[in-house]
Amino acid sequence: MATTHTESISPQTVKRWVDEEKPLILVHTLTHDHFKAIHLPGASPACVFEVTFLDQIAAVTTDKHARLVLYGSSGESMDAAVAAEKLAREGFDNLFILDGGIRGWLAAGYPAEGESVGTPPRPDRMLALQDGTYRVDTSRSVIEWAGHNPHTKHDGTVRIKMGEIGVKDGKPVGTFEIDMNAIENKSLAGDELQPVLIAHLKSDDFFFTRLFPTATFTIKSGTPINEAYVSAPNIDVQGDLTLRGVKAGLSFPATAYQGPDGTITAKARFDLDRTRWRIIYGSTRFFEHLGMHLVFDIIHVEVKIVAQKIA
Repeated sequence: MATTHTESISPQTVKRWVDEEKPLILVHTLTHDHFKAIHLPGASPACVFEVTFLDQIAAVTTDKHARLVLYGSSGESMDAAVAAEKLAREGFDNLFILDGGIRGWLAAGYPAEGESVGTPPRPDRMLALQDGTYRVDTSRSVIEWAGHNPHTKHDGTVRIKMGEIGVKDGKPVGTFEIDMNAIENKSLAGDELQPVLIAHLKSDDFFFTRLFPTATFTIKSGTPINEAYVSAPNIDVQGDLTLRGVKAGLSFPATAYQGPDGTITAKARFDLDRTRWRIIYGSTRFFEHLGMHLVFDIIHVEVKIVAQKIA
């Protein structure tokens, strides 16, 4: 079995090899959009994040002894290292990883090609919300809920009626109005009991929408979590939820991301103890001998907010 040769290599050595026209293949392991924006001269794209990565390599070379110089974004990103692992498992045995990736190449003063050489794409690893005012896109935002009893789970959605987020110094605050009359159920879709359940949820046993047609959530503070990576929970949300006429504090972690067009998308999952808002139907904290009417106190909630900048 052949021994795979994998080692780090400096930008200076790669530049010398290129100038001396030594046989090598430069492989850009990031996305194809990133390749179009900026890449090393003469490099070929093969995105390590795609399931077709090995097919993309095969389109460049099928010689498993070829000298491949793999590079990614920077010395902090594992893109090239993961690409090397994948190629080594496939029998490629002459692999080099460019120290510092394309960032290290540029820092050494060497040229690059692409549509955005002067302004390379941001790494977007850490959350950095732009200050401004954002309006919630209610057509793309949703609240999903799930409730349980000992034998059954019911789930559905409730609509966000309107909302606005203000960001100052990278920290969001805001208010959301929730249309409780728009509560829907998915688990009984097509069943004759579905409208019965929805009517029960709207009744005074639960959300009492005749008197309290809307709920309101106000973000009092949104604090970035230490090392606020974009792919992990990165905002600690503290606020007040007014539901069925009762206001109580609510806090949870959320994962926020701001896209290139400025749109903020935030998602959160948390458990809500409904009894804090005097929704006590079926709770053994308040009733005995419930029988088939027992309902667990916790409602599982998943929220998706999409907000577009207006100022």
